Amino acid sequence: MISLNDYLYSGNTVLKILLQYSGDLKKEAIETGNTIDLAHSNFLVQIIELLEHTDFLTSQSQRIKEFYLYMTQKYPFLAFTFKGRIKSLIRAEEKFNAYVLEYIYNYYKANERYPSDAEIKNNLHCFRDLIAYRIVISLPVCHIQEGESREEQEKTYLYEIANALPAFLEERGFTSEMSGHTDADCSEALDENNRFYYRDYVLSPRPSGYQSLHITFYDNLARCYTEVQLRTKDMDDFAEIGDANHFGYEKTQEESRSKRDIIPEGECRAFDEAYRRLKLLQELELAEVDVNMFKAFNNQLINDGCGLFRGRQILPFEHLSRFQYDAIG
Repeated sequence: MISLNDYLYSGNTVLKILLQYSGDLKKEAIETGNTIDLAHSNFLVQIIELLEHTDFLTSQSQRIKEFYLYMTQKYPFLAFTFKGRIKSLIRAEEKFNAYVLEYIYNYYKANERYPSDAEIKNNLHCFRDLIAYRIVISLPVCHIQEGESREEQEKTYLYEIANALPAFLEERGFTSEMSGHTDADCSEALDENNRFYYRDYVLSPRPSGYQSLHITFYDNLARCYTEVQLRTKDMDDFAEIGDANHFGYEKTQEESRSKRDIIPEGECRAFDEAYRRLKLLQELELAEVDVNMFKAFNNQLINDGCGLFRGRQILPFEHLSRFQYDAIG
């Protein structure tokens, strides 16, 4: 069985690792008739195409930049940043294998049998956040109204911005996607017409305490999905360098172990391979990894060549494009 870990010690760039891993995975999948690995290889090709063909990213970031300019005029008293990224290699690989485990596990619980490879492959279509942008806002202390809570004022502005975003981007070639959440899952601060587009983790935080507003758009010009996340600075700090990050990592390990207890090794090949790949990534010592533009002193102190990250199990790509940051920085 081929795994991503086999390619992380060569000193190659992330793109070259992706090309080698996806190519070898495809070759082995054809030789063994493994249609799940073939789908896996095709998923990696999506990421490769994002890295090799960046013109559409420049177009996309320019159109999203217009919302940044709108915010500078509408909210001159707010401090805020726009960030863009392509999902990191390790996170993307983790997520793919976790989806395989989750689908097989839920199917087995509901039907008391394992799904066919065709059924598994048919349900691996849920990656709509390979490209994502994040809007982070902060209300300076000098603008806090007397007797008012900074946290509550920031939430008010966060929802105002969230209400303006869908119509603004739809005028520029994006289509808002239904979130699958119900009206009751969203705050009343969201306009009624917008509630079905958002996943409101501000109103209903995840078990880790993670808070954010998430919305997915289909970019009709670039023909790809793009996720936008909206947070306050406190929410962003908690997610990136706070307890939510560590909790999520531990929770993932705990959940994968519990699934392994219910589905014994040797009963379902697709589950076994996804479990082994996920386990290898979870046990990866990042300080031993040798990838160009990447250096980890340990699993908490990481420099990807673009900035320092703490407490994250990642191997990032360079951010979307230097042009984007020159334009909106």
